[in-house]
Amino acid sequence: MSNESSCGSCSDSSCSAQSKKPNEGDREFQERQAIAARMCRIKKKIVVLSGKGGVGKSTVATNVAAALSLAGRKVGLLDIDIHGPSVPKMLHIEGSRVAGNETELYPVETASGLKVMSIGLLMQNKDEAVIWRGPMKYGAIMQFLKDVEWGDLDFLIVDSPPGTGDEPLSVVQLIEKPDGAIIVTTPQDVSVADVRRSIMFCRQLDLPVLGVIENMSGFVCPHCSEHTDIFGTGGGKAMAEEMGVPFLGAIPLDPQVVMSGDSGKPIVEGEAHTETGKAFGRVVRQLLESHLEEAEKNFPATSSEGNVKIAVPVADGVLCMHFGHCEHFAVFEVDAQNKKILDSQKLSPPAHEPGVL
Repeated sequence: MSNESSCGSCSDSSCSAQSKKPNEGDREFQERQAIAARMCRIKKKIVVLSGKGGVGKSTVATNVAAALSLAGRKVGLLDIDIHGPSVPKMLHIEGSRVAGNETELYPVETASGLKVMSIGLLMQNKDEAVIWRGPMKYGAIMQFLKDVEWGDLDFLIVDSPPGTGDEPLSVVQLIEKPDGAIIVTTPQDVSVADVRRSIMFCRQLDLPVLGVIENMSGFVCPHCSEHTDIFGTGGGKAMAEEMGVPFLGAIPLDPQVVMSGDSGKPIVEGEAHTETGKAFGRVVRQLLESHLEEAEKNFPATSSEGNVKIAVPVADGVLCMHFGHCEHFAVFEVDAQNKKILDSQKLSPPAHEPGVL
């Protein structure tokens, strides 16, 4: 195979898949090209990491992906936790069968349009233990990236197992240029110390840290709204400032998170009005703002004349991730040609019924 061979997925001469790397064999080159062809169709690839287990990383990854999907984005969720896949249970799809053919696999799609792939969806017995060494795990992750037909996505959220071992290292190297990492911690010192290692892991791999999320950050009583810091407070934010990375927000403890995870419905879908639901909304809003800033650079000038109206679902003064459960709509009348807001008003939504939108 010629070193000048193109993978045919794009015309970007700077793409590393355009030519072989030193000492790279034909098979390895073809596999890398196949991954590049899939990943080129995904605008943002984000890896969710944690320094240790038990911090709720999969819960964060699942809710972030679900909230982005509810916000109208095309989203995929890849679970690369080979030994403890929990995403299928959290989305109530553990009994779903993965379809495919000789050359590709199709991700399972939830009712909200979220595309999901996990080793848990490929196992006949959900209680079976996966006893694999590094090379086998590397091969499985390569297959998820190379053979799964993700299609055109705005975001691919990758839920990796805790630590800085084979799985996160493999996915970062195989994707080659992920857009960044979200690191999940809890407030106590032992968790925050492990997060520092995760940040150093990202820096050694030139992986941008999009921000730190402090999960289980206090308990807000659903009856009296009293806030209790069970695991301490502020450790994640202080550490983020110390390490010079963004702090995306604090997610409070909420019994609804446990119930939603067990029932297969992320809290951002069923309980968007809770403090936890709103906290996830604020995190996702930051990711969307970053995404829109980049998209705006290539957004074509509008040729339409006249005004348009844009309705934004709002709850407690912030963006609501669920159209059917918002408190009201902020409706903006916009001069599309001159890109100016002419008027705005607040409207109460109609009764939540099928087909209301």
